[in-house]
Amino acid sequence: MAAALLPSPLLHRNRQNPSPTLTSYGFSTTPTRGLLIRCSAKKKIGFFDQILDYIEGGPKLRKWYGAPELLPKDGSSAAEEADDAEFADDEVRDAVLVADGDSELGQMVILQLIVKRARVKALVKDKRAAMEAFGTYVESIVGDVNSKPFLRKALRDVGAIISPNEGFFASFESFKGIKHIVLLSQLSVYSSSSGIQSLMTSNARKLAEQDESTVKNSGVPHTIIRVGALQNTSGGAQGFSFDKGCAEKGSLSKEDAAFICVEALQVIPQGGGLVFEVVNGGEKVSDWKDCLTRLLEGGGQ
Repeated sequence: MAAALLPSPLLHRNRQNPSPTLTSYGFSTTPTRGLLIRCSAKKKIGFFDQILDYIEGGPKLRKWYGAPELLPKDGSSAAEEADDAEFADDEVRDAVLVADGDSELGQMVILQLIVKRARVKALVKDKRAAMEAFGTYVESIVGDVNSKPFLRKALRDVGAIISPNEGFFASFESFKGIKHIVLLSQLSVYSSSSGIQSLMTSNARKLAEQDESTVKNSGVPHTIIRVGALQNTSGGAQGFSFDKGCAEKGSLSKEDAAFICVEALQVIPQGGGLVFEVVNGGEKVSDWKDCLTRLLEGGGQ
């Protein structure tokens, strides 16, 4: 089964102004006129906190980078209200849609996409809060995911979907135009739980099962990342393990989980899907495209 590189517009978006770059989860920016600015601190903080500090720098920082001002208080824009016409089948689908964008994992995924200079759309509950957090780097969308008209509008220009939490695909009926789905699944963790823990996670397990089933039967190339117990630890500090069954007992940094979701966009399992388990371990990964390609060629898990 051959792997394919996701069309570059999904991971690279040209801008006249500089954007942050990622170096071993570190953060640096290179503005115009050759001036180099680096964000550093004596006390090492995680990548998520660094990039969040950068984005939440406020209107002054956005002005430095040439970004437009925030939208009106109601969070609306003229472009959004202009038309609800039928979308052309040949529309350019260069955006990545992040489901549950205002959750902790959703925000981490969004930040990684911003670093990759991707065009990002996010489903959120509070549009104003999302605009204040991410500015114009993200097109925030509020609505009922169970509504077909809303989903159709939300998926406009979208080529890839990343779902970092269970439950998003439960009511999905059409994946028309979608080229790649990346699903972060904790099904292995839920399935291995017992006793009271099993009762507490029964609903989450059911949603995770529905999500995996829907994605597998969607007919869309997909990557299902089955992770171990997610931890609030710094990403980029540990290696990884991809052994079969590792997700049942192992754990993974949330930052690493978000990072892998975005890296998965590089390799599209054409004509099928890739399912693999991953936890923090001893294997160092320097080239995620190569790593994912090897997993795909090995049949995943």
